Amino acid sequence: MPSSPLFRIAAAASGASIAFSVALAMAPSAQAASTSVVISEAYGGGGNSGATYKSDFVELYNLSNTTVDLTGWKVQYWSAAGVTPQSTSLTGSVAPGTSFLVKEADGANASATPLPTPDVTGTIAMSGTAARVAIVNPAGEVVDLAGWGSGVATFEGAPAAGTTNATSVARISPCTDTDNNAKDFAVGAPTPRNSAAGPQDCTPTDPGDPGEPGGQSATVAQIQGASHTSPLVGKDVKNVEGIVTATKSTGVWIQSTTPDDDPATSEGLFVFTRTAPTVQVGDKVKLAGKVAEFRPGGSGGTTNLTTTELDSPSIEVVASGQPLPAPVVIGVDRIAPQQTVFDGNPGNVETPGTAFDPTRNALDSDESLEGMRVALRDARAVGPTATAYGETPVVPGQNVSAINSPRGGVVYGSYNTPNSMRLILNDSLVKGQIRAAQTGDTYPGLTVGIIDYAFANYNLYATQSNQLKSGGLTREVTAASGGNEMAVATFNVENLAPSDPATKYVRLAGQIVTNLKAPDILALEEIQDNSGATNDGVTDSTVTSDKLIAAIKAAGGPSYQAKWVNPTNGTDGGQPGGNIRQVFLYRSGGDLSFVDKPGATATTATDVVGTGRNTSLTYSPGRIDPANGAWASSRKPLVGQFTWKGRSVFVIANHFASKGGDDPLMGRFQQPLRSSETQRANQATAVRTFVDKLLAADANANVIVLGDINDFEFSKTADILVGSGSTALTDLPRTLPASERYTYVYQGNSQVLDHILLSPNLVRTMANKKYSYDIVHTNSEFSDQDSDHEPQVVRLPVQVTR
Repeated sequence: MPSSPLFRIAAAASGASIAFSVALAMAPSAQAASTSVVISEAYGGGGNSGATYKSDFVELYNLSNTTVDLTGWKVQYWSAAGVTPQSTSLTGSVAPGTSFLVKEADGANASATPLPTPDVTGTIAMSGTAARVAIVNPAGEVVDLAGWGSGVATFEGAPAAGTTNATSVARISPCTDTDNNAKDFAVGAPTPRNSAAGPQDCTPTDPGDPGEPGGQSATVAQIQGASHTSPLVGKDVKNVEGIVTATKSTGVWIQSTTPDDDPATSEGLFVFTRTAPTVQVGDKVKLAGKVAEFRPGGSGGTTNLTTTELDSPSIEVVASGQPLPAPVVIGVDRIAPQQTVFDGNPGNVETPGTAFDPTRNALDSDESLEGMRVALRDARAVGPTATAYGETPVVPGQNVSAINSPRGGVVYGSYNTPNSMRLILNDSLVKGQIRAAQTGDTYPGLTVGIIDYAFANYNLYATQSNQLKSGGLTREVTAASGGNEMAVATFNVENLAPSDPATKYVRLAGQIVTNLKAPDILALEEIQDNSGATNDGVTDSTVTSDKLIAAIKAAGGPSYQAKWVNPTNGTDGGQPGGNIRQVFLYRSGGDLSFVDKPGATATTATDVVGTGRNTSLTYSPGRIDPANGAWASSRKPLVGQFTWKGRSVFVIANHFASKGGDDPLMGRFQQPLRSSETQRANQATAVRTFVDKLLAADANANVIVLGDINDFEFSKTADILVGSGSTALTDLPRTLPASERYTYVYQGNSQVLDHILLSPNLVRTMANKKYSYDIVHTNSEFSDQDSDHEPQVVRLPVQVTR
C-alpha cells in the first residue's frame, strides 16, 4: 500500500481546460454524463497510518431504473500522473439505486476496520492523496471517470479535492453526475456500501447553486453554522468576506468584520490554498470556493473532529493594512464549561441534529470559536512543553474550576473531571517565539492566537511572542529510610536500551540515588533487551540492567543485583524489537536477600506452595499465568520472593496493557469508549487471583503489588486489584489528598497510572509506626524528562512485617 503523509501536500492544481485532451491520450473518454453506473466513492488510504479502513476500495452506484449486468466491465486505476492503468475485472450485477463495492489492496495497519463484504476483490494499491479511477464497459468505453487531488492528469471538468489516509472522495449525491468531479465529489470520512446494503433513497440534485455561477453568497457564520460540521459542506459559495488574521504554508485564516448576533456560530474560517498564500495579515478579502470538512490524521485518527474550511478558493484583495478583530478572551469574555466535554451520550457529535450548546459543552464552546482570534490572560502551563512539537497544555489564568495540584497542574480525579477548559498552546506559526514551560509556569498578559483543532485537541496557534514567568518548579527528593524501614519503589524508565545516550543512564541513576534515596527493592518497567529496538531475535537484557547498575554505583549508590525472566521474542508488546520487561533491582547484602528459585521461562507459570510462614513460590523470579489470554501482546507480571530480616516479602511487578485505541476525551465520539479497559480488567483479575492464593496460604503474607498499571486509581482495574473484605489491598495513591494523586501528565491532565498496593499485614500499625508513601515528582511535569512517568516509593517499618 503506498504510504501517504497525514498532512496535505502543497501542489498546484491542474488546469481544467486541458483535462479532456489529456484524458483522450491516457484513457478512453466518457462521452457524456453517465445514465447507468457511476463511481460513487473512492478511497486509497486503506491500511496506512491513521487509516479508517484496512483496504482501498472503489464504490459504484446504479443511478438507472434497471439492473446492470457488470460481467465484462472493469475498474481502471491510474496514479495522479500515471500513463498505464491497472484493472480489476467485474462480475455480477448491480440493482437500481444500489451500490457495488470493489475491494482493492490491503495495508499494514492491522487495527483498521475491515470493509463490508465486497462484491468484487482486486489487488490495486491506490494512492491515499491523488489518483483517478474509471469504469469501462465491455466495449472499452469509459462510462464514468473520477480524478482527485493535486497534480492529477485527468478528470471530468475539474478535479475533486485531495484526500488523506483518513478520507475518501464521495459523490455528494450518488444519483447525480454533472461530469464535473469538483462539483460532484466531496472529501470526508469513508462510508463503503456493498450490494447487500440494499437500495438507498436518492434525489438527483445539482451541486452548488444552479443559475448563480460560483454558488450562493455566504457569510463566514453561515458557512460555520451552529454545529460541528458546516450546513453548506460540499457547496460552492461566493462573496465570503473577512480580514486575514494569520497565514501558514498551505492557507490562511480569515475572520468576518460583520459578525452575526449568535455566539454559537464562529466568525473565523480556514481557507486552504494548498500552496503558500500571497495575501498578508491585515488584508481584507472576498472569496469564492467550496465548503469542506477536513479531518486531521495523526493522534486521534478517525476519532478526531473535523474542521470547516474553504477549498479551491479564488481570493480578491479588497483592501490592505486593516485592523484585526479584537480577540475573544477565554475565561473573561467567554468561560468554557470547566468539567463537561459533552453532556449526554449522542455517539457521533457530528451527526446532523445533535444538540449544540456552547454554554453546556466544552466541545461546542471551542467549536463556536473555530478559526477565530482568541486570547488567554495569564495562561498557566498545566503540563510541560513538548519541545519537539512546540506544544504546551494551558488553562486560562482566571475562572478555572479544577482540582489544582500543589505544583501547578490540574488533576484528572474522576471520569467527571476531565478539565475540559484545557487548550494546547502551539508555536508552529511563530517558531521559537514561545518559550518552553514547565508545569506551573505562566505566560503573563495576553497570549493571542487562532483556535483550531488537531491531534484530538483544540489548539491555540499563537500569532505573537510572549513572556514566560517561572513557577519555580523543582524536582522532588524523598525522605531517606529509617534504620528499620525497607524501601520499595517502582519506576517506568521508558524504553531503556543500551543504545540510549550515556546521559540517560547518568540521569536515571541520579534519580534513583538522590531523589529516591536508593530504595532496597526497585521494580523497573520498560527495560529493553541487549539490542534495543533492533528486531533481531535477541531477548536477554543483561547488558541493559548491568549498564544501569554501573551508573547507579558511579553516582554514589549501593551495589544492586538484578532479577528478571526473558520474554518470548515479539510477544509482550511495546516498541517492536525491544522486548520490554519488568526487572527487579535489589540491594545486595545487609538485611535484604532474594529467595532464588531459578528455572522459570517465558511460558512457565510460577505458583504458590506451602502454608503459613512456609508459604513460598515454585519459581522466583517467575511469571504469573503467562498463557492467560489477558496477557496477549502485553507484559506478563514478574513475581519475586524476598526476605527482609528473615521475613518473607512477595513483590509483584506489573506493566499492564496501554490505553491505545481508546477514544480521546476531546473527540467526536461522546461519551468516549475506553475499549482498552477490558484487557486491563482481565489482567487485574489474573494478578488478584494470584494474590488470593498467597493470602489463602498465609493470611499474614506480606504482598506488594506495584508498577505501571496504565489505569486510574478510580478505575475498574484498580478496584479489581484492591478486592474487598479482609483480604483487600490498600492502593496507596488513593490514600493521598485528591490534589496529589498523579504519576503522569497527559495533554495537561495530571493523573495516576502507576500504583503501589499493600496487603493487609503491611498496613497494620505496630508501636505507633506505619508505612510512609511518596510519589516523587521528577519527570512528568518537566520538559527535560528522563522518563514520562514518576517513580514512587513506600517505606515499611520492620515491625509491621512477619
